[in-house]
Amino acid sequence: MNISISYKYVQSRQPVEEEIGRYTGKLSKLLKCYPSDAVHIHGVFARNLHNSEHSFSLNLKLPTGTLHATGTGSDVRASCKQAFRDLAEQVKKHQARLRKDHDWQRKRRLVQQFA
Repeated sequence: MNISISYKYVQSRQPVEEEIGRYTGKLSKLLKCYPSDAVHIHGVFARNLHNSEHSFSLNLKLPTGTLHATGTGSDVRASCKQAFRDLAEQVKKHQARLRKDHDWQRKRRLVQQFA
């Protein structure tokens, strides 16, 4: 997995890199079916100087498509958590679409109750 992170107006990088390492570990469990050199993650941390809000945008490039996620929060860790959570949901949905799970779901029976 190739990871590149850029920072704009972010003061401390050490706690941010620890959070990214933890979340990429969780994300790598979802991406076991892809070769590790074919998965690219690019992230950008930015801080809005006007309202002191932090944002983190992620791009995940897979052989089957590209996924984007953005997280905003009062601090860097909150924005990182929100972006990776959104990206994990998108990966699960993307893989279900590739497996065509929607074609294999059983239709629910209509249960009619008689009085």
